[in-house]
Amino acid sequence: MRTLAWWIAGLLLFALPTSAQKKSAAGGSEKAVAALEQQWLKAQQTSNPDLLAPLLADGFTETASDGKVFGKAEALAAIKGSKYNTAEYTDLKVSVFGNTAIATGGFKGSGTDQDGNPISSPERWTDTWVKMPGGKWQCVASHASTAKM
Repeated sequence: MRTLAWWIAGLLLFALPTSAQKKSAAGGSEKAVAALEQQWLKAQQTSNPDLLAPLLADGFTETASDGKVFGKAEALAAIKGSKYNTAEYTDLKVSVFGNTAIATGGFKGSGTDQDGNPISSPERWTDTWVKMPGGKWQCVASHASTAKM
């Protein structure tokens, strides 16, 4: 009986650090993706596609709040052509599932888009990030919906 108790105690001691390490790794990934989201916001605020380009996977797909779907090149052109007076995120949350992370939040901004049309509607967005084989997080898909606030 005593041997069984020692065996169970040893098993628990072995399993606990692994669980803590997984939580720590997920927390680090959540912070890393949140920082990338902040870089994306900075790209919007400064109309700088060079800040955004390394964050987007080559096969990136965006669904805008107006329903238009476009790829990486169009997303970078939109950032370059848009001029924001204000741009901020609200309620940023990141959940990690292995090598995939889902970031959600709100966006409030005003300015003009690349065609000179006014930007003034609040949005809710969801970004899907994948940790690539080299260890770098990249966004593979983004979706925005107009929010009623």
